[in-house]
Parts: sequence; structure tokens; C-alpha cells
Amino acid sequence: MLIQKLQPIIARNEELENLLTKEEILNDISKLTSLSKEKSDSDDIVRKAREYIKVTDDIANNKALLEDKELGELAKEELKELEITQKSLENEIKILLIPKDPNDKKNIYLEIRAGTGGDEAGIFVGDLFGAYCRYADSKKWKVEIVSSSENSVGGYKEIIALIKGNGAYSRLKYEGGTHRVQRVPKTESQGRIHTSAITVAIMPEVDSLEVNINPNDLNIEVFRSGGHGGQSVNTTDSAVRITHIPTGISVSMQDEKSQHKNKDKALKILQARLYEAELEAQNAQNRESRRNQVGSGDRSERIRTYNYPQNRMSDHRINLTLYSLEEIMLSGDLDKVIDPLITQAQSEALSQSDN
Repeated sequence: MLIQKLQPIIARNEELENLLTKEEILNDISKLTSLSKEKSDSDDIVRKAREYIKVTDDIANNKALLEDKELGELAKEELKELEITQKSLENEIKILLIPKDPNDKKNIYLEIRAGTGGDEAGIFVGDLFGAYCRYADSKKWKVEIVSSSENSVGGYKEIIALIKGNGAYSRLKYEGGTHRVQRVPKTESQGRIHTSAITVAIMPEVDSLEVNINPNDLNIEVFRSGGHGGQSVNTTDSAVRITHIPTGISVSMQDEKSQHKNKDKALKILQARLYEAELEAQNAQNRESRRNQVGSGDRSERIRTYNYPQNRMSDHRINLTLYSLEEIMLSGDLDKVIDPLITQAQSEALSQSDN
């Protein structure tokens, strides 16, 4: 019974509330932070649980009055509304009981790379990055470009940005994969529709405690920064390339004039890529059970098509088609596609928990 699942959660929340008033806890910053987070994480479900228990009690009381000559009809009417409310609360609670992704509240590194399609792919990298920036702005998140490599026609070969904001990972984690665009390129003189592809990676920002890198596993090279066409950006060896020898993962950084700043940025991105690689390895172990789920963790998976001639955006994982592509891209209103993805992921998780 659902109430039996909820009682221990309520009891622990009340215990935490009491503990957080104790002087020994208030004087221990580490303990205070840990217990405060635990209580905060359970507050929503406890609030809904208490509502659910009250509604369940009210239903029992109304059922007891059904045979009463004076109050029976009124109880019958109230019972209908109470049962609707109970069902709604039950669904909300089941979603809240889904195990939380530990990365959901983290900042993210957004990495977008041009794939097939030449210059047009690079132009679309810039277009999609712009849409993500407008979406971040609507959520009051901060976007910092960490690294970028422009092409010759105003697009990007690659762009990496740090997006800071509570819930950034939870909203954008299903964006990773191959994004395909179909349109007449600005560089096309005969009006032919081209198909290009770019890849998006979403990596949670992590710290050294989460990803411990042995300095002996790193090969660090410094070189002179180069700009477009190979010209020198500055005359010092400020660019840095760091390679993680065991995995072969390599990060180059040259956007800063300071070698120290480039190294620091490169290390942070390397940590994120190593963490992402570990997540992908875990997903691969469960690939058979996950193959039909949203967000398989495979960035080569083609997840979405942007068809400009038909003003159509299609997400292939959930068979979602929206005929408002230009509006979504210009306004950054990506919730139109992100919300259905999250709903589908929750539905899949609920289905698994019921089995």
C-alpha cells in the first residue's frame, strides 16, 4: 500500500527537522549541509504524502456516511471529488518516488560539434547554440563560452559552453546525440535542400572529488595559440593540450592568453568527459534493458531532425513532431520538446518500478 511506503519517509523528514535544531549539528557545517540537503530532497514528497493521507482519511469518513439519510448524498458528491484528487496525488507521488538522478541539479558543459555537411553543419552549430542560449536565458541560467573554433562562413567547427543554473542537467540531459538539419544552406546558390548533421554532448560539471585524476596519467603539452588560417594569436606558448593516457581522451584549450587559465579549463572539461565516459560505460552494461528508453547515452544516436522547408521539428525517440520549428529556434522555447521527453522518461521509470 502506498501509505506504508510513505510513512518511513515522513518519519525520517520529521527526524531531520528535529536534528537540524540540535546545537551539535548547527556547529558542524559538513553535517548541517548534508542533513539540510537530505531534508530538502524529501520535503516535496512529504508535503504530497501528507495531502494524500488526509484525502485517504476523508474518503474513508465519507464512505462511512453513505448510508446516512441526511448526509449520504452530500458524502457521495464529495467522494467523487476526493477520489479524483487521490488519484492525481497518487500519480504525483509515484513520480516523486522515482530515484533521483544525482546529476540533475548540476551545471553542465554543452559541447556542440559540426559533423557531415561542411560549412552548413558549422552554421547550424551556431544556430542551435543560439537556441540553447535563449532557452538558458528564459531559465535565468548563465552561459559561459569555454572554447570555440569558428569556420570561415560565420559558423563553428566546435563550441563548448558552461551552463550554470539549478536543474540545467535535469532539463538538458536528453539533448545529447546527433541532430540533423534539412534546409537550403546560405551557401547554396541553386536552392537545393541539403542534409547536415551535428553532435551534441551534455556533460555534468564535476569536481575533483567525483573524478580523481592521477597526475601521472596525464600528458600535458603546451604550444603557441593559432587563429584562423594558422596565424599566431599571441607570441607565447599559452595553448594547452592534456591527454588522459589510460583512456586516450584529449582536451585542447587556447582561448585564454594565460597558459594557467587554459590548463585549468582543459582539466575541468577533461574531468567532465571522463565522468561522461563512465556514465556511458554504465549505460552500455544495461543497454538491453535501456534500448527503448529516452537518452540511451549514445551520442551517435540520431535523436532529432530540423526540417526548415516544412517548419518541422521531429524527435525520433518519442515520435514527437512539431510544426513550429522556426518559432522554437528563434524564441528558444525548447520546453515544447523537452517536457514530452521528461514525461516519457518518467513513464518508462514508473513502468519499470511496477514490474
